[in-house]
Amino acid sequence: MFYFEKINGKTVMKSDLLNKVDHFFTTRESIIKTKEKDMESQVQENKKMFCEILNLKPENFINPSQTHSVNIEIAEVSRYSYPDCDGLILANKEQGIFLNFADCTPLIIYDEKLNIGAVSHAGWRGTAGKIAGLTVEKMTEIFSSNPEDLKAAIGPAISLCCYNVGEDVLEKLTSTVQDKEGLFEKRNEEFFVDLKEINKRQLLEAGVKDIDVCPYCTVCDNDLFFSYRRENGTTNRHSAILRLR
Repeated sequence: MFYFEKINGKTVMKSDLLNKVDHFFTTRESIIKTKEKDMESQVQENKKMFCEILNLKPENFINPSQTHSVNIEIAEVSRYSYPDCDGLILANKEQGIFLNFADCTPLIIYDEKLNIGAVSHAGWRGTAGKIAGLTVEKMTEIFSSNPEDLKAAIGPAISLCCYNVGEDVLEKLTSTVQDKEGLFEKRNEEFFVDLKEINKRQLLEAGVKDIDVCPYCTVCDNDLFFSYRRENGTTNRHSAILRLR
């Protein structure tokens, strides 16, 4: 179950499914990613706060350059740049990682037995490319994770209520899973699709059994989270953060 928590008076969201690893889904109050100059001081203040809470050197708080790809890399100590990367797997305790979102689906996946985790960014392109399953596959191949040992939290994202797409995108998304029941609705000749549910089913098909899905919609709950669609292309982002204990 997802719940809110205050850190230094600023709101973050967590999942109790991931209670054995340090993780946060940031909100408007705890923003750490923007291109807007009037937000830069707040972002720097919040980044400093998270580094202090997580006991991280600022240079070890790693954010890849996201491109809506399905490229997944391993975070490496003393490596700070990850271009063209939408999934990072963390297996060391020196770094913390974060990826950024403003309607797309955040995924945090954690292996309690091996104490490794990953954060992946699943927009419609990443979802169509099955980045959720690919992240599990890479954790299995590189670190010998058993998918049944993994726990996954699917964070705040645009929901079925608000995510209308064209028929071509709908087909690309629904073709990624075997069970297509309830993945979309047709309203007034428009298709509305459930990105969070599609990612959940991709994880289930990859062998992950414990999955927590955030009920919040970034469009409907725009007072809490950022929405690229509702805010006309805002550069503000909320983030999914992971740090191993």
